Amino acid sequence: MKRAALIGSVPPAAQACGKKYIFATECSSPIRTNAEIGQRIPKGILEGQNIRLRGEGIKASDAIGDLFLEVHFEPHPVYRPEGRDLYLELPVTPWEAALGHKIVLPTPDGKVDLKIPKNARNGQKLRLKGKGLPSSPPGDLYAKLLIVNPPVVSKKEAELYEAMAQETAFNPRRAMGG
Repeated sequence: MKRAALIGSVPPAAQACGKKYIFATECSSPIRTNAEIGQRIPKGILEGQNIRLRGEGIKASDAIGDLFLEVHFEPHPVYRPEGRDLYLELPVTPWEAALGHKIVLPTPDGKVDLKIPKNARNGQKLRLKGKGLPSSPPGDLYAKLLIVNPPVVSKKEAELYEAMAQETAFNPRRAMGG
């Protein structure tokens, strides 16, 4: 059984939707030195798994062997896969985190409404069960909250921050003795 490495990577969306891709392979055999092979990526395939292509390998005696493609994913701009689960960093405003808010979140299956709870913390993880990579059972999607402070660019914005500083007794360094 001869193994050939996949040149390039599978886009992460392919693992979710089972699209067909053309792969260039490097084989040194009497039959071919380089070839392009069209292959459908099975839905829910994981990083590091193999795809077996019967009869696409190296000729040995009077039989042609199988070619095994090891799957690797290109980095996705939003999701980070871990097994069947997906992770993403979700930027939220301070008022969305403090007051709670409903936002629209992209998933591999489409957009869903996500409720940010009141008093959400920076780094808090919210789980969307079954919204990760499609499979049986499907993975989960974990959104890690990143509270992003807006820049103070106007006098009115500065006044709002100053009013909040006067109205609240909040001190994030209290536990440090400060």
